[in-house]
Amino acid sequence: MEARLKSGLWVSALVRQCDRLACTAVVLRKGDPDSGGIVVVLRGRAGLSALSQVRDGEGRLGWMRATGPAPVDQEAADAYVARALKRDPDLWVVEVDAPDLMPPFEARLV
Repeated sequence: MEARLKSGLWVSALVRQCDRLACTAVVLRKGDPDSGGIVVVLRGRAGLSALSQVRDGEGRLGWMRATGPAPVDQEAADAYVARALKRDPDLWVVEVDAPDLMPPFEARLV
């Protein structure tokens, strides 16, 4: 079984990594510091893409493009986040500048 990092620590590491890479990362909503889910909204040239943290059948971490494969506008991204918050009130939401809509962290996209 893969070791799990606390959500608050993972988000802090993401913000620091983005700072080192000279891209902006903003925590829009703080969730449960230990086990809250995480949504990363990537802001790119073509629009936005929301990545939702998921686990596969074996418990390995992956990221799903929750708003679909194509970039979306601000309204669609906000609507997804609002729906996700209704399902999980402990959710973390982080917005990251990513011109190519690729995550600036090691991510297995599923």
